Amino acid sequence: MANAGVQLLGFSLGFLGFIGSIASTVMVEWKASSYAGDNIITAQALYEGLWKSCASQSTGQVQCKVYDSLLQLPGIVVGTRGLMLAAILLCLIAILVAVVGMKCTTCLTDQPEQKDKVALTGGIILIIAGLLALVGTSWYANRIAQDFYDPFTPTNSRYEFGSALFVGWGAAFLIIIGGAFLCCNCGKKDSGKALRYPRSNAASNAGKDYV
Repeated sequence: MANAGVQLLGFSLGFLGFIGSIASTVMVEWKASSYAGDNIITAQALYEGLWKSCASQSTGQVQCKVYDSLLQLPGIVVGTRGLMLAAILLCLIAILVAVVGMKCTTCLTDQPEQKDKVALTGGIILIIAGLLALVGTSWYANRIAQDFYDPFTPTNSRYEFGSALFVGWGAAFLIIIGGAFLCCNCGKKDSGKALRYPRSNAASNAGKDYV
């Protein structure tokens, strides 16, 4: 039951990371306008995401605009989109595979070794998905940092890390940890054979008396 508990914990963490990666991908706050330094604080806050950009007014009104053309988008946005979508797809596949291989399910109960291999495969796919999400969010954050410290970037065009990045980082780590739990859960293989005990000396002597 301990192995089943570890598997269930890993699956739960991976599922939470899967939900978090979806939330991070659809969020618009990947980068937010910065007010550090000599930036003048205005009544408008700008946010940019992978799919649209938004402007929030001090009155609470928010106006968003979806990106019109894929070809006009910066390469960092297109690349991060691909990495996050690939991570989400691999997470979904890993979850389906892990459900089949978990000890708490009835699939492949007559083939325990094969069931463990399926769970291991699900854990490996989860780790790959988590690494893709981590690379995507870190790549985007690195570009924000480069533009922020670039002296040629106008002061009113500098951005800082948005909340979507932190959600994406947390989701990526949850996915990787969940996959590691599924991979590390390698129970001892049962030989399936009854233990053979050597015959006692008394039994051997008793057999000799009848001869």
